Amino acid sequence: MNRRLIFWLSCAFIMLSSLTASACTNFLVTRGASADSSTMITYAADSHTLYGELYHIPAGKHVEGTLIDVHEWDTGKYLGKIKQVAETYSVIGNINEHQLAIGETTFGGRGELHDPKGTVDYGSLMYLALQRARTAREAIKVMTDLVAEYGYCSEGESFSISDPKEVWIMEMIGKGEGNKGAVWVARRVPDGYICGHANQARIRQFPLNDPQNCLYAKDIISFAKEKGYFSGQDRDFSFVDAYAPVDFGAQRFCESRVWSGFRRAAPSLNLPIDYAKGAPGSEPLPLWIKPDKKLSVRDVMELMRDHFEGTELDMTKDVGAGPYCLPYRWRPLTWEVDSVTYVNERAISTQQTGFSFVAQSRANLPDPIGGILWFSVDDTYSTVYVPMYCGITQIPYNFAVGTGSFNEFSWDSAFWVFNFVANFAYSRYSEMIVDIQKLQRELEGTFLEQVPEVDRAALALYKDSPLLARDYLTEYSVKSGAETVARWKKMGESLLVKYLDGNLRDEHGKVKHPGYPPAWYRVIAGQTGDQLKEIPWPKK
Repeated sequence: MNRRLIFWLSCAFIMLSSLTASACTNFLVTRGASADSSTMITYAADSHTLYGELYHIPAGKHVEGTLIDVHEWDTGKYLGKIKQVAETYSVIGNINEHQLAIGETTFGGRGELHDPKGTVDYGSLMYLALQRARTAREAIKVMTDLVAEYGYCSEGESFSISDPKEVWIMEMIGKGEGNKGAVWVARRVPDGYICGHANQARIRQFPLNDPQNCLYAKDIISFAKEKGYFSGQDRDFSFVDAYAPVDFGAQRFCESRVWSGFRRAAPSLNLPIDYAKGAPGSEPLPLWIKPDKKLSVRDVMELMRDHFEGTELDMTKDVGAGPYCLPYRWRPLTWEVDSVTYVNERAISTQQTGFSFVAQSRANLPDPIGGILWFSVDDTYSTVYVPMYCGITQIPYNFAVGTGSFNEFSWDSAFWVFNFVANFAYSRYSEMIVDIQKLQRELEGTFLEQVPEVDRAALALYKDSPLLARDYLTEYSVKSGAETVARWKKMGESLLVKYLDGNLRDEHGKVKHPGYPPAWYRVIAGQTGDQLKEIPWPKK
């Protein structure tokens, strides 16, 4: 392994050591469900201690017999060594130079199936597959072969895996101490459909004789029978029921996010809210749905921006939202009053997102041009998705590993600039989010308009020199990232001026004192009774 690759791998694993990947959201979009015939997967990496940055692992040629160290993605813990392959591919974030993209959500599953002695964890699986595979099917083989050979040390995991032609959902769980490897099942999402997962296993029954559309471990059913998780006919076997039985939390905190994405993509289905609310015995969500219309990149970005608006779970409506309709609740998710347990909703958009992306793969273009990782940091509702072409050889300084850290604020860091704006906005959310999303829409709209032109210019260069095309795309992506951070910092400064000390400066610069919304004054009056009432004095 060359020294540069060792450096970047070390950065990727060490800088991610604080990640707790127990609350993420993915959506999967097939070619037939997208407006431009691209495939797309989304990923929000949510953790209160995750520093959001964009990883870059260069391609490499490696000497036969080379071994590489594996570190657990969540903790940085050394797990062991595995054999390196002869050639590895360049990786930008969670997409590689062949437009292969991978995301994940952790569902946990049966605790006794966790094997801490395994050598490969779910995070290593993703990045090793991105370095070693060219297609989604190849990635599935790489990942499943690795756990079979070296053992799997993570909890249950759902993976989104896409290439320019296919999109797959794969679910995997270990076999417990003393049982090396994992049981797993992977299903190809039918063309024209979308899928989703959010920290709860979702594959139930699956075809046993359709290798074009479904792959699975040979012992997936026999192992469940051996452990006493299943005793019926093979055709009735359900991965969810055997390895990750659903409970209230799985429905209310996890499946509710899939439900909200599905109900927005296909309102005509009128998917009942009961399952999302955690009602016992309610009908489970389908594994995939057909959207009412084909989804654009913008549409998919918007799926990642959701607080259950317009539903019974709308986080902007109850008293916890405060006077300015803040759709966030500080942790924990559950709390008690007089021995009664209550919950906070867990929406797709959440304050603790480290980074998120929409990975777009396009079969009609050469790989370095066809793949775009629309990358962002912090809260999906108030962030900006910036296009990072998969063929680039450098990433923006503001997003790069080593530019900043979770423990120290830096104006050079995209993560801290976006958090500065978002956290300030939480104090007067309903007003400031309007200003924030105005710039958000402007920047993303500009990028979406520029992409066809950038594609054409890169394609013209590619015909003469693929390297020149990659240089051009690199320059564009780096510039886009730098300009976005600069604009966002400037906007944050203007918000401070406009909303200083609870005031509101109008377009002419005049300071006004708008006070709280009328409805909130009613809440205050109702809770304080006579305490704050003005006492009438006798007239003189």
